[in-house]
Amino acid sequence: MKKSTIIILAIVGAIVMWGALSFNGIISHEESVNQAWAKVESAYQRRSDLIPNLVNTVKGYAEHEKETLQQVTDARTRATSINIDPTTATPEQLAAWNKAQQGVGSALGRLIAVAENYPDLKANENFRDLQAQLEGTENRIKVERDRYNDAVKSYNVKIRRFPTNLLASMFGFEKRSMFEAQQGAEIAPEVKF
Repeated sequence: MKKSTIIILAIVGAIVMWGALSFNGIISHEESVNQAWAKVESAYQRRSDLIPNLVNTVKGYAEHEKETLQQVTDARTRATSINIDPTTATPEQLAAWNKAQQGVGSALGRLIAVAENYPDLKANENFRDLQAQLEGTENRIKVERDRYNDAVKSYNVKIRRFPTNLLASMFGFEKRSMFEAQQGAEIAPEVKF
């Protein structure tokens, strides 16, 4: 073989190797985003699973607060009716999903306010345990949303950097949307008794 043929084959081989490694790297980042999204959904599902138990516990102590309990149940129903595919999620879809989840949080806040007004309910061990679990769940949701955003950032950077961006555009890898704070989220909610 000629020396020039060997050099050309080595260059082509290096390009093919780079392409394969870059493609696999993009796939790994994409799967990290999908896994992070699944963890976000899992954290929200945990909250949705806890709500019926919380509502049933509260019902036993606060029958006259049915409206608040109904709001919690309705918010949970709305929140669980929205499904998002992380591979095609748009900022608008994430905003709608997030709004439904915020409705659950708001309804739970009103339920906690009811507990403050009824010492027997507040003192109930089951209610306190469920409150602690909900607080832990809300913390988990925040952590998983942050991890999702980290994974999205890593993926988006990977597919936008040169020369990997050429490969990403060739194979149709597109930028993913992150969770963003809802408008007005910087204002603390007002709790009225």
